[in-house]
Amino acid sequence: MGTDADRLLAAVERSPEAAARHDRDGWVALFTDDGRVVDPVGSQPHVGRHELRRFFDTFIGPRDITFHRDVDIVSGHSVLRDLTLGIRMSASVSLVVPAILHYELRDAGSTPQIVALRAYWELPPMMWQFARTGVAAVPAGLALTRALLTNQGLRGAVGFLRGVPAPRRRQRDHLTNLLTALSVGDDLAIRRHLAGADLPDDFDQIRTRLGGAHWRRPISAGHSAVATVHARDGVLGLLTDFSDAGRIERLQVFA
Repeated sequence: MGTDADRLLAAVERSPEAAARHDRDGWVALFTDDGRVVDPVGSQPHVGRHELRRFFDTFIGPRDITFHRDVDIVSGHSVLRDLTLGIRMSASVSLVVPAILHYELRDAGSTPQIVALRAYWELPPMMWQFARTGVAAVPAGLALTRALLTNQGLRGAVGFLRGVPAPRRRQRDHLTNLLTALSVGDDLAIRRHLAGADLPDDFDQIRTRLGGAHWRRPISAGHSAVATVHARDGVLGLLTDFSDAGRIERLQVFA
């Protein structure tokens, strides 16, 4: 792995390190002045240092979050990280959340800074997991509600819940079917799934690489679905953006 990739990964790694220390100022300093967080994708973005501080105080600072990394993909100035989040909401409530994090970075002197962090994870399953803990979830839920209203206000709380309604299963199925077609070389199905979509310039080479590939269950968030794909010559990330009509509008590949 080259020097540039090492620098980007080191910059990304400072985010979970600051979260583990509950270091709000250190975490916010990792971002550019106009840095943004969309967590989960589909919810209201948090833009600029003031909003990032409020985001930290709401979602990161009050709880212990463990990052169990699986795969990191460095592509240009982006890092795609496939991982599982362990979130300790309280002494009796812990959650396990599969996620893919997309970091966009920009060189800023000796250390790259984060321009945008988009967290792809599915809010409804997390809420269901939380509810299944029963009575123990009540104090943790009340604490989160208070933090949302105190730090984000009513508008911010509603903005967070925008991450709930989306055609997730249909988007997951669509991406799974596309990956299957790419894996087996079904040209007709590939053309059907990607008709009218904005594709990478090197899509023909990507199709060749994905022959025989395998993947885990895609994650759907907002109007997007994403998956890490294990090909014969390495790991790629595929990110699809969907129209309101449920068709793929854009395919991005991280490799």
